[in-house]
Amino acid sequence: MSDDVTKTTHFGERIVTEDEKKGLVEGVFSSVASRYDLMNDLMSGGIHRLWKDAMMDWLAPRDGQRLLDVAGGTGDIAFRFLRRAPGAAAVVCDMTADMLEEGRKRAEAEQLADKLDWIVGDAMELPFDDNSFDVVTNSFGTRNVTRIEDALSEAYRVLRPGGRLMTLEFSQLPNPAMQWAYDRYSYNVIPTMGQIVAQDRDSYQYLVESIRKFPDQERFAAMIRTAGFEQVKYRNMSMGIVALHSGWKI
Repeated sequence: MSDDVTKTTHFGERIVTEDEKKGLVEGVFSSVASRYDLMNDLMSGGIHRLWKDAMMDWLAPRDGQRLLDVAGGTGDIAFRFLRRAPGAAAVVCDMTADMLEEGRKRAEAEQLADKLDWIVGDAMELPFDDNSFDVVTNSFGTRNVTRIEDALSEAYRVLRPGGRLMTLEFSQLPNPAMQWAYDRYSYNVIPTMGQIVAQDRDSYQYLVESIRKFPDQERFAAMIRTAGFEQVKYRNMSMGIVALHSGWKI
C-alpha cells in the first residue's frame, strides 16, 4: 500500500484514514444540511450571528473586491460580505452539494444572484486559478479539513498579493474551569439537541468532538504563518469559545 493510503487522521474521536475522512465529513453535512441553519441558532443561542458580524467588522468589505468563502455552506458569510459591499462579488465553495443547494434556496441568494456563484470544491484543492481573489474566508469549516496545512496553502495560492485570509473557528477557553463547563455542555446538550431537532445525534457528536481536536489559538496562528501569511493576528470572542484569525498575503 502507498503511504498516502495508510496515512491516518481524526474524525472526531475516531482514527480513520485520510481517504475515509473526506467521505465521512461530506456525509455529516449532507445529513444535517436541511437543519443546519436552525441548529446553528439553537446551539449558540443565536450568538453565531454576532460572531459572523464581528468577522465582517474586522474584514471591512469594499466594493470591487472578490471574495472566496471556503466551506461556505449555506452562504452566511457571502451574504454578509455582499450586503456590506454591494459592488463586490463572491464565490461560495463547499465540498457538500447539499449544503450549497440549501444556500441557493435562501431569499438572499436570489437577490444577489448576479454577483454570487456556488461551486462544489475541496478546500485542499481549490478549483480556482492562482491570484484570483482579494479575500478568502472560512467560517467553522477549517476543523473539518483533513489536512489543514494544505487548505491554508491553497488559500494563499488563490489570493492576490495584498489579499487577506480570515477564519472564524471554535477554539479553546483560557480558563480550565470554564473550558470544563463548556465541554460538559457541548458533549451532553448538543448531540441530544441534534437528535431532537435534526434526528441525527451522530453528526452532532462528531461536530462537538471535532472542536476538541482543532489547534488552539496560538498553534493555529503559527500554522497560518507557516503557510506564508504575514501580520497574523487573532481575536477571541465569547471568552475564547471562538476565535477570529487574520493574515495577509504580502
